[in-house]
Amino acid sequence: MRASRPKVALAAIAAAALAVAGCAESDRDDEGSSGNKKDTLVFGVAGDPKVLDPSFASDGESLRVARQVFETLVRPEEGGTKVSPGLAESWTPDAAGTTWTFKLRSGVKFHDGTDFNAEAVCVNFNRWYNAKGLMQSPDVTAYWQDVMGGFAANEDDTLPPSLFKSCTAKDETTVDLAFTRVSSKIPAALMLPSFSMHSPKALEQYDASNVAGSADDIKYPAYATGHPTGTGPFKFKAWDIANKTLTLERNEDYAGEKAKLKTLIFQTISDENARKQALRSGGIQGYDLVGPADVEPLKSEGFNVLTRPAFNILYLAINQKGNPKLADLKVRQAIAHAINRQALVDSKLPPGAQVAVNFFPETVEGWNGDVTKYDYNVEKAKSLLAEAGASNLTLKFHYPTEVTRPYMPNPKDLFELVSADLQAAGIKVEPIPLKWSPDYLNATTSGSDHDLHFLGWTGDYGDGYNFIGTFFDRQKDEWGFNNPALFEKFKKADTTADQAARVALYKELNADIMNFLPGVPISHSPPAIVFGKDVTGVKASPLTDERFATAEFKS
Repeated sequence: MRASRPKVALAAIAAAALAVAGCAESDRDDEGSSGNKKDTLVFGVAGDPKVLDPSFASDGESLRVARQVFETLVRPEEGGTKVSPGLAESWTPDAAGTTWTFKLRSGVKFHDGTDFNAEAVCVNFNRWYNAKGLMQSPDVTAYWQDVMGGFAANEDDTLPPSLFKSCTAKDETTVDLAFTRVSSKIPAALMLPSFSMHSPKALEQYDASNVAGSADDIKYPAYATGHPTGTGPFKFKAWDIANKTLTLERNEDYAGEKAKLKTLIFQTISDENARKQALRSGGIQGYDLVGPADVEPLKSEGFNVLTRPAFNILYLAINQKGNPKLADLKVRQAIAHAINRQALVDSKLPPGAQVAVNFFPETVEGWNGDVTKYDYNVEKAKSLLAEAGASNLTLKFHYPTEVTRPYMPNPKDLFELVSADLQAAGIKVEPIPLKWSPDYLNATTSGSDHDLHFLGWTGDYGDGYNFIGTFFDRQKDEWGFNNPALFEKFKKADTTADQAARVALYKELNADIMNFLPGVPISHSPPAIVFGKDVTGVKASPLTDERFATAEFKS
């Protein structure tokens, strides 16, 4: 899951959302409508969703909502990362590996009563592929560009050619998706909520592709703020930004097993301790991003704490563009040796966290234990700095505020520990704390006025390219380096059809990355999610793909 850097006019979204918002608070008392069984769950989240159309979403809270309202052709297996059937029952490539045939489920309807079929699939793909204007901004269609590259007619010379080529509806339940080349991303990337299927009728009715404004002031259409229309087990009901609630209701016409809950409310409570207290008081019945120190106490109190498998990475990024000293490999090696990563894992992260050896976890194929490792060694760090003529180095160190991430539970605490390590090795640190969104994300993923910063990633699907390719497959402002040989090897890995050969290339790439050392992989952390003592039925997902349709209250 990418760290988004939205530049959205929130006031415009709020106005549109409030126009359709009902009183979500009143739903909380509707617990007796199906007998004595409770059927409304209020779940505490750390932040507001940014947008309700997942085509434009890259933040976790928007995608959490989308996963309940929309469905994709393929989806992750419950509790895992393997590709499994979604709206498609099966999928097969042609001999060249460039055209995939999907057999679709029959009898599925969108929330507005229209049919889901092959034509609807093509409407969705053609909408993305033929995007124009601001829809081609990386701040609007981030995941399309991560996966597919460019569009039918690129309006920016820096955009690559599109991986997607065409969609053909062969009959009501058979659709061909053609691509310009073999790619490791297909079909796994189609699990992303950004490739959710939308009602063609609703897309047209609410002018869903009419993204207006400017790159610094994006204004989304009514569809994206108040009329998301999918096929999922829940339907959108209201988004009350003023009261920080988003309400979904059960889709009574769902083609699969209907949700056990009648109403699902996402309540934004940004402070972690406040979420915990709301759970204990009964104001909410679950929340995400449980603090590491709270896991065992909440378990002992009888709450249902679920620990996700560690499928993420926290890293310290080193920007080689802004400070010429950081382009010296010895300086980057010194930084790596200066950090006591094991102490950080032991003192700041939840049980089960591990020091990272690669930029993706051991559970992903292509992980390589035989790479250059940088043990904690202050004297070696000082020696390397001296050899590089950088003994008096001063670095700007950005860290985020007002945020909790699955891989980064307490950013200020992590900064203080790593900053002390660097200073012990003789590196002076200039702390630069910034609000997570949009200040921190804009500052660290664009421009050159940043030396060091924390960032991370929760995997979208179980392929190594989704981690290291996302970070290092081309020149990016976050890292500020140009390494054509590395970029070419990524291109080769992505276009290698044979899985075993691709995995071997991932192992080589992990070795190359740790030799080049664009940053320091810090840790993999198993984040926790908690539910009330009487809530059951939800299975933790390494992809944060928890399915609230299966949640229910014990009798």
